[in-house]
Amino acid sequence: MVSLPALEFLRDDYTEVWAAAANVPLGRFADRARPIGAVGLDRLGIVEAGDVLERLRTFDSIHSWYGTARPEFREAVKDLPFTFYDALPRGGLHAVDFYLDQVGAPLGAKPHIECRLQRRTELAILHPFASNAAKRWPIENFQELAAKLEHVGRVQWCRGPEEKLDHAYCVENLFELGAWLATAAVYIGNDSGIGHLAAAVGTPVVALFGPTDPAIWAPRGERVTVFRIDSPMEEIYETAAKAMLAC
Repeated sequence: MVSLPALEFLRDDYTEVWAAAANVPLGRFADRARPIGAVGLDRLGIVEAGDVLERLRTFDSIHSWYGTARPEFREAVKDLPFTFYDALPRGGLHAVDFYLDQVGAPLGAKPHIECRLQRRTELAILHPFASNAAKRWPIENFQELAAKLEHVGRVQWCRGPEEKLDHAYCVENLFELGAWLATAAVYIGNDSGIGHLAAAVGTPVVALFGPTDPAIWAPRGERVTVFRIDSPMEEIYETAAKAMLAC
């Protein structure tokens, strides 16, 4: 999500995006988006991959955040027009600006995914998960928040394919998930990729942060409110309710 503006900046007359399978649905700006596993990129430098090299030779330029830390990969493609970039943000820049700066693009862009759907002004979506436990607001707090929000609208829970939560909405295709998030009056969740997706489709976002730095990792959008975990719960309740009522 945070690299989308940089990828779009690199678009040329013909552009392919090769990415992790889960991210392929977000490559709609490109002429073609393909999973890394399907094109065999992960075979380079490990096993015979002449077919992959043949395909790569058809491109005039290749910008890669893949293989930077794999010397055998870099050796396998040393004669091809690769430009390698660091994959993980550093230096204090917001993650979106980190990727923009690498490709020489103006800073400050916001990830955007067009979803032409009617917003449902009574719907709040809660996503209580994150990539590690330290980034998760306690589920009991989300449940208390949900009870309060039900007085002003309907609440729907959201989870990923590997996450367990009874009655929560789950869809693996990220573009389809974004289209559903676009219908909500407000999205409330921890520091996770789904928060960035919600912001990119224009949904008001309340993002809860703990150990990670929101100056680098907060969703970037027109209507994003960030709280650190030590913020009073009452502030989060009030912000979420106001966001729903404002919609």
